[in-house]
Amino acid sequence: MRIDTGKCVGCANCVPVCPMGAIAVSPALNRAVVDADACVECFTCHRGMSKEHMNPVVVRAVRRVAKWARFRFDPEPDVCPTDAIVPEELAWPRIVRRAFSDPQVPHESTGIHGRGTAEVKTNDVTGRVRDGEAGFVIEFGRPGVGTRFRDIERMTTALAALPVAFEPMNPVTTLMADTARGTIRPDILDEKVLSAIVEIKVPFDRVPAVLACVGAVSRRIDTVVAVGVSTRCHPDGSEPLQALLLREGYPAYRGKTNLGLGRVTVPARSAAAPARPA
Repeated sequence: MRIDTGKCVGCANCVPVCPMGAIAVSPALNRAVVDADACVECFTCHRGMSKEHMNPVVVRAVRRVAKWARFRFDPEPDVCPTDAIVPEELAWPRIVRRAFSDPQVPHESTGIHGRGTAEVKTNDVTGRVRDGEAGFVIEFGRPGVGTRFRDIERMTTALAALPVAFEPMNPVTTLMADTARGTIRPDILDEKVLSAIVEIKVPFDRVPAVLACVGAVSRRIDTVVAVGVSTRCHPDGSEPLQALLLREGYPAYRGKTNLGLGRVTVPARSAAAPARPA
């Protein structure tokens, strides 16, 4: 994304719209500029603002007169008065930023919008987690923070050494150079995205090791990490994972229970009992 400085009038309406704080008004130019490294190509600024097509020369002249006369002349706060926000044609590897950051763009690897994964919360139709297994969703980044694939790789390589099974229908997994080692393609390691999800599963007895690994690595990387754990509950509604999480110092509660009413998408992998995130 870029700002057309020939059109921009420096009204700064676009500055608070950016969830990454990548837009600022340059004091030298008196125009809004985009920090290309901080921008994650989420297209929030382009979609989130109304666009007028006023003459920038006229708008700047009125603003100068208003400044001299000490009264304010500002466009409505959700309007770019001169349509100065310009989407750019993205090439590899920068196009990865938009795939993970723009919720309206589906991932080519999975066909799913947003962060590109159905997650284990859809276990009643996908059968990702079986009896005796725990599924982990490890989420990186948030608006205002974001994450780089280099930090994600620090986590995936540490997890791969345990070892763990990476979910194949996950866009981060499809970008791995070697799933056995958890390494990610080197040409995208410096790319920054709004957020991304890594999905793994392990037997119950390996849950403590995964939690310890995630906790240790999260303290060494420059982003926010959130963890969700899912398991398949018994027919009576109970499940053995809750006590294990409590012993490890993690409060467990029923975050979501799937009722198994969805259309089964992977019959061979699915089973009758749903997986429940803790």
